[in-house]
Amino acid sequence: MEYLSKQRFDELVAELNYLIEVIYPEVRENVAETSAQGDRSENAGYREARRRQAKTISRIRFLQKVLEHSRVIDPAALPKDRVCLLSHVEFTNLATNTRMKFVIVSPHEMNLEAGKISLKSPIGAALMGKKVGEIAEAQTPSGILRLRIESVSLD
Repeated sequence: MEYLSKQRFDELVAELNYLIEVIYPEVRENVAETSAQGDRSENAGYREARRRQAKTISRIRFLQKVLEHSRVIDPAALPKDRVCLLSHVEFTNLATNTRMKFVIVSPHEMNLEAGKISLKSPIGAALMGKKVGEIAEAQTPSGILRLRIESVSLD
């Protein structure tokens, strides 16, 4: 079971609908056109069209599976005093005294450039359930990070 924000759920539904209603019919038509051009074994256009078709079908199936096994999170039901999914967390890396701020999200929403880390990442997992002032220890590839929670909110 994956939990998603309403925004991300809607984005995935929109992408799925676009693939099914717009992209797949174009791809299917392209396969038919290139297939009619003669010998398929020497037809690079046909092979490329089939690759694109397979890739599109794969993405459609992936999105269908994600949406089938996902639930939208109700932010009102989340605890406000501890780190949980959709929490905005500010913490300090005690080794470098560097402050960072991230939003804890599902793996399908992760985007480091937007300041979103997965709850399944080493840092996200270590922060989960912690309160302001507590120390979290994250086992990362570069070693153990000690992180002090400075603030938690559900902005």
